Amino acid sequence: MTKRIAVLLGGLSPEREVSKVSGAQIAKALRGRGHEVIEIDPAEPFWPEALKEAAPDLVFNALHGEWGEDGRIQGVLEYMRLPYTHSGVLASALAMDKQRAKAVLRAAGLKCPEGLIANRYEAARDHLMKPPYVAKPNAQGSSVGVVIVPDGANRPPAVLASGEWPYGDEVLIERFIPGRELTVAVMGDRALTVTEIVPKTAFYDYEAKYADGGSVHQLPADIPQAVADEAMAAAVTAHQTLGCRGLTRSDFRYDPASGGLWLLEINTQPGMTPTSLAPEQAAHCGIGFDDLVEWMAEDASCPR
Repeated sequence: MTKRIAVLLGGLSPEREVSKVSGAQIAKALRGRGHEVIEIDPAEPFWPEALKEAAPDLVFNALHGEWGEDGRIQGVLEYMRLPYTHSGVLASALAMDKQRAKAVLRAAGLKCPEGLIANRYEAARDHLMKPPYVAKPNAQGSSVGVVIVPDGANRPPAVLASGEWPYGDEVLIERFIPGRELTVAVMGDRALTVTEIVPKTAFYDYEAKYADGGSVHQLPADIPQAVADEAMAAAVTAHQTLGCRGLTRSDFRYDPASGGLWLLEINTQPGMTPTSLAPEQAAHCGIGFDDLVEWMAEDASCPR
């Protein structure tokens, strides 16, 4: 059954350009299935009025980052009583707050690296944790603003105190976990597979995620089956523990030297660009991009 679908894309976060690419891909897939699609950018003034006038059957949320996957847009959609995709208000807000999400996930038995929240100026003045560690915004996605402080570093990262730092004053200082980068997409309550990400940059940063050829995706990951099973089970546990809906993606570090698997974070609005990991995993499992988008639209509801 064809529907009238509003796709939210762009938005106000530093991930705006990625969201526009995700939204364009989604809109194209939905139109290919015969749906009537209205694209709305919440960065525009009076966008709620435009959404109300569009009177969609459902809203496909293709936003990333702040005002996209942090519970605020979800709250607006709940207030408007519009069915929408992905996770609801509480799960979105909690997953976006990396440190608080880790506290909940640890209580569920998952292993997450220890960390602390600090003001960015304080973190730029003194080492708040013995190197190596990672400094990153506590409430951003797509690895924006991530700084790795190597073992033996004499000084903390000065960039945190820069006047051009756009990611807010709250930063997460987190122990650096050596090893390999793994990720698992969860569709509903089903883990799809495990991908190993081999970045061509220093680590899996924004450029490695979205630049063409920025990283190599080993799919499925060449890891022991027991580790793959553990990662997939942990991704489902994280998805369910936070109360997520629809499609999520959990990121891990696997340290072969110790055999340890560490959950770094869960992403409630995975990218849907040509280089994105979740659609790639779905395709590996026999679910084409258009089918994935159609499933996500059918999964939309309110409340979430």
